[in-house]
Amino acid sequence: MSIYPIYLDYNATTPCDQQVVDAMLPYFSQHFGNASSKGHAHGWYAEDAVSQAREQVASLIGADPKEIIFTSGATESINLAIRGLAQKHASRGKHIITVSTEHKAVLDVCEYLQTEGYEITYVSVDQYGMMLLEHLEDIIRKDTILIAAMYANNETGVIHPVSEIGRLAQKYSIPFFCDATQAVGKIPVNATSDGIDMMAFSAHKMYGPKGVGALFIRKKNPLLEITPLFFGGGHERKLRSGTLNVPGIVGMGKAAELCQLLMESEANRLSELRDMLWKEIGAIEGVELNGENDNSLSHVVNICFGMEGGDKLIKMLSKYISVSSGSACSSAAVEPSHVLKAMGLSDAKAHSSIRFSLGRFTTSQDIRSAVEEIKNAVSRLN
Repeated sequence: MSIYPIYLDYNATTPCDQQVVDAMLPYFSQHFGNASSKGHAHGWYAEDAVSQAREQVASLIGADPKEIIFTSGATESINLAIRGLAQKHASRGKHIITVSTEHKAVLDVCEYLQTEGYEITYVSVDQYGMMLLEHLEDIIRKDTILIAAMYANNETGVIHPVSEIGRLAQKYSIPFFCDATQAVGKIPVNATSDGIDMMAFSAHKMYGPKGVGALFIRKKNPLLEITPLFFGGGHERKLRSGTLNVPGIVGMGKAAELCQLLMESEANRLSELRDMLWKEIGAIEGVELNGENDNSLSHVVNICFGMEGGDKLIKMLSKYISVSSGSACSSAAVEPSHVLKAMGLSDAKAHSSIRFSLGRFTTSQDIRSAVEEIKNAVSRLN
């Protein structure tokens, strides 16, 4: 029997895998050295641990360890990449292209840059949330200095044509930044072969600790020079000053290693559980799928229940199931999901939509119990 509440909000955050916790623990008290302390063994031990984690993270995304910059998380990585590049290359142009369904961390940075005189153009998406490549090429200009497009959407799970975006960016010699926070560790991501120039992701989305993330920056590309957000010590190739979070970085490295080992088997298992969930819930009258399952992350399904006052459904379910109506980073807002609105949903349908995201510790019994509770709640509301 499942223990309530059942956690089906893995896109918001994931629990730390116990192996990750075990790997981190010695670095809080036993191996507590500062990785920048070059003159003694405590520092060397910490530095070696960071180097190993950098190799583990790089291996997960097909990168060179020297291309990994550790940060406090994807939001910082996004700010460092977009703001840093925009400020460094303002003399070349002030036009940036992004997608209407990006995470708020990207959209808010772009909104801020508009106040600094930058022009932002937003690529449209179709009814399934897939970005329109033909629209992207049409809006590229001579003064375009960056294309920012996510790998997989955090609300619907739809996977964008990243390698095609990469080729288009290379064709016009425009840097391509990708927010891959929901994709890394879940599906094969190769920053090099995908043509990605900068890529952000977080440990806590892949069973690692909160408060640590990374920014991939492709080597030997003069167009990828960026201005640091803050200064003080010149850590991380002088791009991210501050004492390194050694326990967190070790945890991210271990999490990356585990994801690489378990990725294929977990994707297959979670795809079956997601399909089980959708088969049962999709049979309810008036229920619709937001996006599509054929070209999306295997653990995510976004469902529109098509009823008035859909927020009441989440409140009724909250005692039994932890789910979300959208991004955890903007869940305090009462506005309907900007992602679903961009896909053409009305305010009412967006408000009555729920994101279910499964993960490593989700069981078939969890899904059966969740389905039962959902059906009961819908019945009581209708």
